[in-house]
Amino acid sequence: MKIVDIREVTKPISSPIRNAYIDFSKMTASLVAVVTDVVRDGRRVVGYGFNSNGRYGQGGLIRERFRDRILEAEPASLLNDEGSNLDAHKVWAAMMQNEKPGGHGERSVAVGTIDMAVWDAIAKIEEKPLFRLLADRKGREADPRVFVYAAGGYYYPGKDDTALCNEMRGYVNRGYNVVKMKIGGASIDEDQRRIEAVLTEIGTEAQLAVDANGRFDLETAISYAKMLRQYPLFWFEEIGDPLDYQLQAAMAEFYPGPMATGENLFSHQDARNLLRHGGMRPDRDWLQFDCALSYGLVEYLRTLDVLNELGWSPSRCIPHGGHQMSLNIAAGLGLGGNESYPDLFQPYGGFPDGVQVEKGHILMPELPGIGFEGKSDLIEVMRALAE
Repeated sequence: MKIVDIREVTKPISSPIRNAYIDFSKMTASLVAVVTDVVRDGRRVVGYGFNSNGRYGQGGLIRERFRDRILEAEPASLLNDEGSNLDAHKVWAAMMQNEKPGGHGERSVAVGTIDMAVWDAIAKIEEKPLFRLLADRKGREADPRVFVYAAGGYYYPGKDDTALCNEMRGYVNRGYNVVKMKIGGASIDEDQRRIEAVLTEIGTEAQLAVDANGRFDLETAISYAKMLRQYPLFWFEEIGDPLDYQLQAAMAEFYPGPMATGENLFSHQDARNLLRHGGMRPDRDWLQFDCALSYGLVEYLRTLDVLNELGWSPSRCIPHGGHQMSLNIAAGLGLGGNESYPDLFQPYGGFPDGVQVEKGHILMPELPGIGFEGKSDLIEVMRALAE
């Protein structure tokens, strides 16, 4: 049993949308295939992975550093103790040999993308959905029912309040009871008008979350917090620079409602610093670490250990990214739910075909691996790379 090849292709996921910080007109993503010599049901087992939106494709790092370290390793050194399957932790260690600690940069995205594909292969070899494999290994009961919210509300040319409200209404009509929109890319008065328009549209059918994408300095953050606290928001997300823990801590004085952050923190050490110094409140705030951007599930398990040490429940985690990997982690390890992009970043966002949102939740299908094979438009792109 061994990994015989690792393939990467950089794919465009460009869109005319923008948030408070970046536009997505030239956005790319890496698609990776980890090819094994194992056969299940007459088909070679190939694990697939891709990086989350918001960070560009990592083809250079994957092809020039991390791919070869795995392929050059002694195959047996990457297997579990029984020799019956790959060991994701050993594969991760092989990728990270000769890497200095800290300064994570973009390498966390490259490693996280390969790690996703490795876990997909492991679960397929065991012929289990990944969420059930994870639950079994933790000795817990998997819950296939997962909370999801609809992320959107981006700025784009010609999008007025009517178009924004129509978008949010569409999510509610599809079964979501939490929707999210962007703020910080316009004046505070314009954003307040947009928020009030959406709140009027969705009424009591859903809650609204707002996302500033790290845009605000302290003075602007305080102004927004004072404006937003009059509304019953689901959360106020990524208020300032993700590494400005002092700013995040200061916001608790001005914003009593739930806050969320973490999607741009890429290690368990960063997570520890946020919880030590960021003033986050475990009774109401949310953590959005995204395994696909932060060294993968191997590192995410370390992050969950940090949360436990500091008195946080995994149920306070709702990962960024809207991908099926985090859905499996949520169902298998008891996270609070997952982000969803119903209309954006296709074919990588969304759920397997036939999965419907009901009262803000989806039911995980019983598909081996991460479940990519259940999404017809996505698996077509994936198999073109390696099968």
